[in-house]
Amino acid sequence: MSEPIIDSAEEILKLIPQRPPFVLVDKIYTHSENEILSGFTIPEDHVLLNNLGQLSESGIIEHFAQTIALYQGYYYYLQNLPAPVGYIGSIKNIDIFELPKANQEIRTKVIVLNQLLGVTMVSGEVYLGEKLIASGEMRTIIAKDSE
Repeated sequence: MSEPIIDSAEEILKLIPQRPPFVLVDKIYTHSENEILSGFTIPEDHVLLNNLGQLSESGIIEHFAQTIALYQGYYYYLQNLPAPVGYIGSIKNIDIFELPKANQEIRTKVIVLNQLLGVTMVSGEVYLGEKLIASGEMRTIIAKDSE
């Protein structure tokens, strides 16, 4: 796997609206016109860990959503524009096969299926190493005051 193109928490925070302790992305490995590969090393004290020290299902879904925000934020950054604020519009066909543990890195590949008028439809896959641990589709909506 290649080195990340961005792995600075300070730089990542410029690209997404979320703030600690609710940040679930810390790297961009690749970014293109319709795809991103993000990474997140799960801290031992993250607020979305369950009592077994695993990232919860809601944490995986939020990581997926923040990967979309990171895709959009980096796209705006490349155009010298501030990162937009967005919301989850819908979640479809989410399957979670395994919960990662603290100190493990998950990587999420998001492919943009459709993007129109501030609405972005994507498919995504979350990996722990080479193992697929979650997949699904999500629609996000950029807030009108962010455009």
